[in-house]
Amino acid sequence: MGKISVLDFEAKVLEREEVVIRIRAPSSEMVEDYDYSRKATGSTSITDFLDTRIRPLLDGKEFSIIDGSFASPHGRTKLDRVRSSYE
Repeated sequence: MGKISVLDFEAKVLEREEVVIRIRAPSSEMVEDYDYSRKATGSTSITDFLDTRIRPLLDGKEFSIIDGSFASPHGRTKLDRVRSSYE
């Protein structure tokens, strides 16, 4: 896998998954590429999404999902609920 900047990683997640993620690292720092071609299902919990798709690519960096009210949703919250919070 290739490497991309933290800024590009956040943008790719937003474009593909329709959720906002913020990584606590310099925006130019390099991380593994987010190369998923399909959006995670809406019934996936935040915890499952982060554990399977995000955490393995960020090499221990701290990160969080931000919902439409600028809060971090509970881990059992479904992706559909987070996506609809931005409307």
